[in-house]
Amino acid sequence: MVAAPAALLAVFMATDVITFVFFAILFFLAATELIRMAQGLVPSAPLRCLWLLIPLAMVLPFLALQGEVQGPLGNWWIIGIGLLMVAATSAVLFSSTDINEGLAAIGIISFAVPYFSIPPLALYGLKQIDPWWIALLFAIVWLGDTAAYFVGRRFGRHKLAPMTSPNKTWEGATASLVAALAAAAVWSWIRYEDVPIVLLGIAALTSVAAQAGDLVESMIKRGAGVKDSSNILPGHGGFFDRLDAMFLSTPIFFAGVWLWELGHLTF
Repeated sequence: MVAAPAALLAVFMATDVITFVFFAILFFLAATELIRMAQGLVPSAPLRCLWLLIPLAMVLPFLALQGEVQGPLGNWWIIGIGLLMVAATSAVLFSSTDINEGLAAIGIISFAVPYFSIPPLALYGLKQIDPWWIALLFAIVWLGDTAAYFVGRRFGRHKLAPMTSPNKTWEGATASLVAALAAAAVWSWIRYEDVPIVLLGIAALTSVAAQAGDLVESMIKRGAGVKDSSNILPGHGGFFDRLDAMFLSTPIFFAGVWLWELGHLTF
């Protein structure tokens, strides 16, 4: 009742820059929760560098997309992100990180930078194409999550990933996929009076990615030994808990829409 209207207002009423800043802040808040959880696994690692690296990894491509740099240096952000990764690994190498934590520390940093920086950039890209694409993405993720919850509780019998998330079932996952396809079909019929097969394919892949993102977050929390990423959102945990399905589904959905808009996906 609070988050959904705020997200939709940011998509349809705010400027492109404000939309990007809004989502960048949300995903950065989720990143801070991961940093806190991961620090307990590698206590001597300099994970605080992510407080700087993740925002930079968001801002550098955003500035490039805004056209702040022209000419042959227009892709300077690629070099910038490469340098960020060098700085991250160097921070581990030259800090007092325990040798037994070095590999895990590099893995956490290398994972966290793209994992948290790409989704807000993908949402910005979707708004550049058409804000209604973001509305469809939200519908696929939110309705799919809701369908999985209720169907899984009522009819769930077969565990989807018992070691990672014991409450998730194949019945719930199937309901999530069906809800995603239904959302895409209704959205497409309202927008185009047609339901292209390619759009249903994009919706299906997005649904699978959303559920995978949920499982990845559950795996991280189990590894860290916590139930919720934080308690900042009463009854919902933390920002990482609420955004878990968006981390993988957003770039997958953006890639599908972008390729379709370019005419590379036609069925």
